[in-house]
Amino acid sequence: MKELIHPLTIVLVMCSARPLLAIDKTPSPPVNAAASAENWAQWHGPTRDCIVKGSAWPKSLGKDHLQRLWHVDLGPGYPGPIVVGDRVFVAETKDKKAEVVRALDRETGRELWETQWLGAMSVAFMAKSNGDWIRSTPACDGDSLYVAGMRDVLVCLDSRTGKERWRVDFVEQFKAQLPAFGFVCSPLVVDDFVYVQAGGGFCKLEKHSGKVVWQVLTDAGGMYGSAFSSPIFSTLCGKPQLVVQTRQNLAGVEPATGKVLWSETIPAMLGMNIVTPTVHGNTIFTSAYGGGSRLLEIQQGGGGFKVQTVWKNPIEGYMSTPVILDGHAYHHLRNKKFACLDLATGKQNWATSQRYGQYWSMAAQKDRILALDQEGKLLLIHATPEKFDLLDSTKISDEETWGHLAVCGDQVFIRELNGISVYRWR
Repeated sequence: MKELIHPLTIVLVMCSARPLLAIDKTPSPPVNAAASAENWAQWHGPTRDCIVKGSAWPKSLGKDHLQRLWHVDLGPGYPGPIVVGDRVFVAETKDKKAEVVRALDRETGRELWETQWLGAMSVAFMAKSNGDWIRSTPACDGDSLYVAGMRDVLVCLDSRTGKERWRVDFVEQFKAQLPAFGFVCSPLVVDDFVYVQAGGGFCKLEKHSGKVVWQVLTDAGGMYGSAFSSPIFSTLCGKPQLVVQTRQNLAGVEPATGKVLWSETIPAMLGMNIVTPTVHGNTIFTSAYGGGSRLLEIQQGGGGFKVQTVWKNPIEGYMSTPVILDGHAYHHLRNKKFACLDLATGKQNWATSQRYGQYWSMAAQKDRILALDQEGKLLLIHATPEKFDLLDSTKISDEETWGHLAVCGDQVFIRELNGISVYRWR
């Protein structure tokens, strides 16, 4: 489990009437103060949907276009790199005992500070082949860095010095069980609050103090403990809300009160709901191991919200969150193939015959997708519903690359299992 991810967009439906196409003009607030095209401050990038703005991307991954600037060896880990201002933040596991966070100079890779704590653990047998290393991608608001340790601990660090400001032990605070796969959810920062799935539920914390404001969507968790998916902040039917996928249910939560506005069961084998929900207008696309893919429409009426299933498709996602471009979902599947789905109909436009690694992380700009395969290959894809159009690919690492890639400005950040490499993309 690597996850164990709203600009103006054409929506499929209106809140009150389904057959019409409409433009959703409701602006979505910035996730945090560090959200910009030059930063990658959180899971899935500035707008938490893997969409990248800024200058146009090259059409090749050749040496003339992709040049390595620096590399730094790290301990093993799956968190994607966080890039804010002149700093790159990385997390790793050391000697199977400690969790380490480092700040590196963005231009040179020089270490600026390091902090660590005892906190490693051994994961459940189902994830053993993927190691016992730290998983969650941190978040930074420009002032503080929020890092989730494997033992269900959230630590807030001063991003300039690495000094610890506060920590919350969710197992201790909620008398919860230790999550069998560790803390997997990546923190979400909105205004003065941090949101995570931890302690067997979905929690809101004051970002300056770590005080828990509320916990909802609690789940006994069985042998697996807390949920895997990461929350997003969106506006559905004119209502700002948190969209969160627990191990069983997809739900909308009112940020101020924690009130569950709507909820829908998402079938998944053994509760393996891992992907980040993807919002498109007033609809949400999700896909689960053993549960297939589906598009849900959120409707408002009668003083509340209800959920309507627009379509279902049997193809299954697993750990890779899709990207949505021009009304189509581009999706790496459980069977390791890559597919394109039409969001209006649920029809599969195409799927590759080739199988890739177990996991892809992706970033997208206009009609281009940059995908990092778990087996160390980087792919540049022309996103079109007509066919799978691979523009270029290159072997970028001999190690596994589970950490989510980051793309900001003219730089590409690749987290390898035991290091980080930074490239200039011309």
